Amino acid sequence: MKHNASTNAGPRDGLQDKLLQLIYNHALGRALILPLTHPVISKIGGYCMDSSLSRILIPSFIRTAHIDLSQCELPAGGRYRSFNDLFTRRLLPQARPFDPDPLTLASPCDARLTAYSISPRRVFHIKQTAYRLEDLLRDPKLARRFAGGTALVFRLCVDDYHRYAWPDGGLRAHYRKIPGRLHTVNPVANDHFPIYKENCREYTVVRSQHFGTYLMMEVGALMVGKIVNHHTGYTRLDVMRGQEKGYFAFGGSTIVLLFMPGAVELDEPILQASARGEETRVRMGQRIGRAARRQ
Repeated sequence: MKHNASTNAGPRDGLQDKLLQLIYNHALGRALILPLTHPVISKIGGYCMDSSLSRILIPSFIRTAHIDLSQCELPAGGRYRSFNDLFTRRLLPQARPFDPDPLTLASPCDARLTAYSISPRRVFHIKQTAYRLEDLLRDPKLARRFAGGTALVFRLCVDDYHRYAWPDGGLRAHYRKIPGRLHTVNPVANDHFPIYKENCREYTVVRSQHFGTYLMMEVGALMVGKIVNHHTGYTRLDVMRGQEKGYFAFGGSTIVLLFMPGAVELDEPILQASARGEETRVRMGQRIGRAARRQ
C-alpha cells in the first residue's frame, strides 16, 4: 500500500498551538490551568458534552473539523443525541481499511505520529523531557522487556477520529489502569510537565502474531476523563488485527505503542520526520512500517 503520511499541519493546529504556548510558557498561565487538569473537572466537562444541550455545538464542529457524515455509521434514532455522541461516532469499515499485508505495521488510529528509540537504560526523550519506562508503566519488570526497543507516540487532536484498533492480533495477557491528572497532550505542555507519567492512562500487553510482545497504552488528556476500552474485565483475551479496542470521549488524547528490540522496521519518511522533531499525520489502518526481517 502506498505510504501517504503527511507532516503538514493545518490552520486549526497552528491556532491551538499558539493558545497553548501562551498559557504554558508563562508561570501565571500554568498556575491558572493546573486546577483544570484535575479529573473532576474533566468529568464535569464530560457530563456537559453528554447532555442533549450540547447538540447545539454539533453543526459548527462538523464544519470546522470537516467531518464527512457519509463515512459514518447512522446513529441510533437517526441523529446524534449529544456532542459526545458525534465525537465518538463510528466510521463505516471501508472508511478505515487496514493494510491487507499481515506483516505490515498499521497505525491503530488517526493521529500525529512520532517515533522514539528506547535506550538500554529504558529511557526515551520527548523533546527535552526524559521518560523512564518504569515511571510510565509503574512496573520495573515489564519495563525491562522493552529496553532498547521502539516507542511510537500517536497524538490525537480534537478533530481526529477518536476510536482506535489493535495493530496486530494475538493474546491480550495483561491490562492495567493508572489514575492521574489530565494535562493537554500538546507538545508545548511537555516542556513544563512530564505529561505521560502524570496523566491518567491504561495499557495492555499483547503476545502478538507478527510483532512479538507489544504494549498499547491510552493516555487521557485535558477534558478527556473518559477512556473507554472494551473487554477490560477479561484476564486473557484473543484479539484481532484491526478490531476496535476502544475510544476516547471529547478532547485530545494520545496512544503509545512499545515494541521490543528487533520487532519492527519503521518506514523511512516517519523516521526522518521524527529525527527532525516533526510529527507525521497518519490514519487508522495506514502502513507505518513492517515486521522486522528475521536473520
